[in-house]
Amino acid sequence: MSGIPLTILAEKLNASLFGKSDGDVTNVTHDSRQASEGTIFVAIKGSTVDGHRFVGDVMRRGAAGVISEFEAPDAFDGAWLQVANARVALAKAASLVNDDPSHKLDLIGITGTNGKTTTTYLCYALAEAEGIKPAMLTTVEYRIGDRTEEAVRTTPEASDTNRFLKQAVEEGCGFAAMEASSQAIDLHRCDWLRFRVAIFTNLSRDHLDYHLTMENYFDAKKKLFDGRLGERPGSCVVNIDDDWGIRLADELRANGQKVMTFSQNLDKNADLSGDDINVSLLQGTSFLLKTPIGERKITSPLVGRPHVYNMLAASAAALELGYGLDSIVKGISRCVGAPGRFERVSHPGNFAVIVDYAHTDDALLNTLKTAKELATARIITVFGCGGDRDKTKREPMGRIAGEYSDLAIITSDNPRTEDPLKIISEIEVGVKASGGNYVAISDRREAIRLAINAAAPNDVVIIAGKGHENYQIIGNDKFHFDDREVALEAIEDRKDK
Repeated sequence: MSGIPLTILAEKLNASLFGKSDGDVTNVTHDSRQASEGTIFVAIKGSTVDGHRFVGDVMRRGAAGVISEFEAPDAFDGAWLQVANARVALAKAASLVNDDPSHKLDLIGITGTNGKTTTTYLCYALAEAEGIKPAMLTTVEYRIGDRTEEAVRTTPEASDTNRFLKQAVEEGCGFAAMEASSQAIDLHRCDWLRFRVAIFTNLSRDHLDYHLTMENYFDAKKKLFDGRLGERPGSCVVNIDDDWGIRLADELRANGQKVMTFSQNLDKNADLSGDDINVSLLQGTSFLLKTPIGERKITSPLVGRPHVYNMLAASAAALELGYGLDSIVKGISRCVGAPGRFERVSHPGNFAVIVDYAHTDDALLNTLKTAKELATARIITVFGCGGDRDKTKREPMGRIAGEYSDLAIITSDNPRTEDPLKIISEIEVGVKASGGNYVAISDRREAIRLAINAAAPNDVVIIAGKGHENYQIIGNDKFHFDDREVALEAIEDRKDK
């Protein structure tokens, strides 16, 4: 395998090179377990683990050297590259060593509080419909063509992303789409990637435990668009039904960047819009897509107005890549979306069961508004909030669930190391303020069973928060738990009803 000489890599990273300077680098990693001959190991001092602890181990594995923000230790036997920022160096080194794979296909980056995963699936489907072999990195899975593997995180570390993109190029992919989370952007995981299109879906309260303020949260998202990651994207696709999106579009245009807007409001004069929207729990969603090059009737198996935004975003990106309207219509009609995103649980009963990943107040509001639009009877909502995560959304989620549900069942999500009853008590504040009808059951299995047993004909049961996840984290232990499986078990047990 060809590589890049250590001296050239040091020069490109603006690094001070100590120790050995001969040899080529053929791999870059932040994970000591991936180190082998020819690997450069990037030692990152994280919040819980310090990568410098593993320097000895990677050198015993034959690594070519280490990248670090610190000075080389005495008598270090290898190459030591000292840099100003190890995470930035990880991203740039990963791109260089993997021969800049993001330059060799059409890469789309998707960011926003909600809709990232479904929009990624839609973009993937549109590329397929255009006859281009696609790849994608999502919260749910990583996929190249028909080959998939379970996702480790929403946005991988830069070394993993570049390795994935290089593999996609080698396997004939001409397109890739990836979710770009705000934390990943802030931690430089998306640096030095060339995005043909960057998509902004929306912005609402989330991750304030990390970002602290909405301004910080917005600024992290904005980095995907304004060039601070290395270079500006070729085009920016922005939702202007979102106030933060309006601001982003205005700031990008003032910066001389190309912006394509989308909206469900015809009065906004967006570049793409959706008109005559019809939503059915059984038949999916249809609307008239209006674009700068014409109009087309869209039909989709996805259910709900929030998905119209995802379809508009994907359509705008496709147009920016030169796809035709026929491919857009065909791709959307075939895309069943991401698992756990307003996913209908198929069963023979006379009530509906929906599993949804909604784990923020805005996402829960969208989900329950969609259910309200479709329901002919009651809405029963099972939900909770994750432990060791943003606490500011607990009261609002409780208020929304109480307001839009006929019965809200508060339960555990992934409590992690927090007391589940304490989390529930913080959610209860919002439910009580709404005046809604609710019960609290900390055991999620029992909460789902209660909802299923309470369902009457034509009711809609919403099980929110975990979506595609097939596990629950209690304390430091991870257990198998799939909302869909638990719902079907409960339905089977009530077969006499």
